[in-house]
Amino acid sequence: MSQDTIFTKIINREIPADIVYEDDLALAFKDINPQAPVHLLIIPKQPIATTNDIQKSDREIVGHLFWVASEIAREQGFAENGYRTVMNCNEDGGQTVYHIHVHLLAGKPLGWPPYQERLKT
Repeated sequence: MSQDTIFTKIINREIPADIVYEDDLALAFKDINPQAPVHLLIIPKQPIATTNDIQKSDREIVGHLFWVASEIAREQGFAENGYRTVMNCNEDGGQTVYHIHVHLLAGKPLGWPPYQERLKT
């Protein structure tokens, strides 16, 4: 699947984003529809559609996304209070952009389960 997504366009600077971190493998930016005071998306520059599409050779990239999350948490000062990282997979998992990404949420106590209202259906 080599379909361009909104994330590919952000990586290529075709559309703007509030970027907070970038290196050779990953890019992190503020979510346009935040669900917490801090809500960032951390994406690999290499497009991978879903977690089902992660190959053995992608282990370093996927691990790097979570390392970036921990670095941002330390740098922005919320690591000690805590934060949540989430990856959604496919429609029932809540994935809307088919380019894997880690949601980094922080800045308030985060309850569990995260989507209580969806459990009622």
